[in-house]
Amino acid sequence: MTMEKKTARLRRAKSTRAHIRNLGVARLSVLRSGQHIYAQVFSADGSKVLAAASTVQADVKEGLKSTKNLEAAARVGRAIAAKALAAGIDKVAFDRSGYRYHGRVKALADAAREGGLQF
Repeated sequence: MTMEKKTARLRRAKSTRAHIRNLGVARLSVLRSGQHIYAQVFSADGSKVLAAASTVQADVKEGLKSTKNLEAAARVGRAIAAKALAAGIDKVAFDRSGYRYHGRVKALADAAREGGLQF
């Protein structure tokens, strides 16, 4: 990944994050790499990570054919929803981090909604 590509993605993410900060709700942030997908729920002020899940974790990765497909993303979505609900959070704002809302990002979001999170 070139630096320009990453810079452009972060530039796209900036306005979304500013908007979420004004809303004052917890933020579900997604990071997508070539091999893995990560999700974190940040507190409303962004100072604390309240829940995290990724395909790096053994319990999520177990039984998956690959950590970089839709099935893996959906499993991370279900895991982050369960952890967030356990931490007492049911309403979040979805931060796609400048990625297009399709493919793995969409699969994660849909699975998190099914898991009980409200966007």
